[in-house]
Amino acid sequence: MKTRLRCPCGDLVVGTDEDDLVEHANAHLAANHPDHDYTREEILLFAY
Repeated sequence: MKTRLRCPCGDLVVGTDEDDLVEHANAHLAANHPDHDYTREEILLFAY
């Protein structure tokens, strides 16, 4: 299960499970990179 993602901006996004990680990643994107939109699959591709 993937629970971490390092954003290209340097921020670490962490979740308790993949659903939580995707939720946190989307919140990070909305707050910091509103011009970027990724699918769940794309987010999990970058996650570890």
